[in-house]
Amino acid sequence: MKRWTITGLLLLLPWAAWAAPGLEAVQVTAAPDGGTRYTISIQVLALMTALTVLPALLLSMTAFTRIMVVLAILRQALGTGQTPNNQILLGVSLLLTLFIMMPVFDKAYKSGVEPYLEEKIEAGVALQRALVPLRKFMLRQTRESDLALFVRLSGREDLESMDDVPLTLLLPAFMTSELKTAFQIGFMLFLPFLVIDLVVASILMSMGMMMLSPVIISLPFKLMLFVLVDGWALVMETLAASFYTV
Repeated sequence: MKRWTITGLLLLLPWAAWAAPGLEAVQVTAAPDGGTRYTISIQVLALMTALTVLPALLLSMTAFTRIMVVLAILRQALGTGQTPNNQILLGVSLLLTLFIMMPVFDKAYKSGVEPYLEEKIEAGVALQRALVPLRKFMLRQTRESDLALFVRLSGREDLESMDDVPLTLLLPAFMTSELKTAFQIGFMLFLPFLVIDLVVASILMSMGMMMLSPVIISLPFKLMLFVLVDGWALVMETLAASFYTV
């Protein structure tokens, strides 16, 4: 029975191809200026495909990585385990990333997306214009040493200026710089809590209470210190001030 079903389907394929000689989604028309225009369905398909890579773009082209790493280190320094949990850290990181990147997104929208929606420019030109603010943001946050490292690894010696750096080199250099900066900020956040742990451990050792975990005693003091100095506001302010979006 299976064999006859498969055979019937194969016999119906030529008829289906004859009945539908072409799909509107793949029609291509020539633009008056010599370019190429695709049907709306192709544009929607391309947009839906692009949505699948948005998480990767969020991690590699925005402030999200630095913020998420710093908040994770802060949670580790406080010693609160999974409090706040990963979902809360992700939410805070996303909102703070949106706040920091809003000037960049606004410039990208006005220079690339808005003219494209008004049908003044083609999709390729809109993409190039929208990437310009993001490139400037990433270049300002990327260390020259990290960029030079990937340029050297790629063997590209024909780059005369920063504008000639392709995204294939800029993205890994930007990610490397972001991780370095995140660990530097995390180190500075870790120090005061480490001092509290050392003081509590020394006091417990001097009292002969070696069986009592210092973490249990130091946690309330670390939380009290963090609340008294308005720690969350200071961390958010430090993270926001560590980026230059103007």
